[in-house]
Amino acid sequence: MTKEAHVVSSTTQSRSASTFFSDIKSLVKGPVLIANVFPVFTGFWLALYFSGMTLTGNWGVFLLTMIGSTFLVAGALVMNNWFDSDIDTVMERTKKRPTVTGSFALKTVLKTGLILSGIGMLLLLFTTLEAAIYAFIGWFTYVIPYTMWSKRKYTLNTVIGSVSGAVTPLIGWAAIMSADHIVPIVLVAILFIWQMPHTFAIAMKKYKDYSAANVAMLPVVYGFNFTKRQMLVYVLCLLPLPFLLTMFGTTFIIIATLMNLGYIAASIYGFYAKDDYKWANFMFLYSVNYMTLLFGMMILWTF
Repeated sequence: MTKEAHVVSSTTQSRSASTFFSDIKSLVKGPVLIANVFPVFTGFWLALYFSGMTLTGNWGVFLLTMIGSTFLVAGALVMNNWFDSDIDTVMERTKKRPTVTGSFALKTVLKTGLILSGIGMLLLLFTTLEAAIYAFIGWFTYVIPYTMWSKRKYTLNTVIGSVSGAVTPLIGWAAIMSADHIVPIVLVAILFIWQMPHTFAIAMKKYKDYSAANVAMLPVVYGFNFTKRQMLVYVLCLLPLPFLLTMFGTTFIIIATLMNLGYIAASIYGFYAKDDYKWANFMFLYSVNYMTLLFGMMILWTF
């Protein structure tokens, strides 16, 4: 083989590997996967702190919990990609998914989703039964009631989908001790409520896509103004929740409250925004940073 041919071959292989890993990342929805596993870690870490246990003394349980959760969430997301392959061909932002481009056969995607889900559940069963139950509730809610039933038919799909994301800190917490504690309960409430304006912002950003695919997202069915009002209601509901977490101290409550007030102000500004798409993108970015900082502070405060 000539030097030039060798270079071309190496470049082709490099591109093929890059494309493959890009397809895998798209299949498991990398950013969404991380966003769901992070609260599992938060719940686990906080449970260690409030139970007086250490990470080094529970390293095996930690690995089972995090790997199991990652596999289970990835499995659910792959199942979602498999089921939505038809509408993904219509939406601009999803046209490059491997289920649309044909990089992976749909039967292979389905099998992958089931295998990942099965491995994840099996690993979590080696932690505690309670953690496994919460994990199954999250997986089942996302795959069946959300993906296969409500997403295309009812605007209630956002509420149903929020359940699956809200239970994630319970998985981590219950791997250490029972989740009948104020902290994991408040975490669930925060995640459930937060997901509503977060998802509505995405739905506004991608209004044209959802409209073209005939997906029953709130802005598509009821319009932007109604969606903005709903977003403000849910953001207002976040305001009192930090005050239930007095165990994290006054500084935490003050910072969390300031973040909530900023969220409220941004929501109100939406009624006066000249560019709804630009505003929706800002609300999306605010929501992502809000949750990352809020959960990050809880970890930092107990480090």
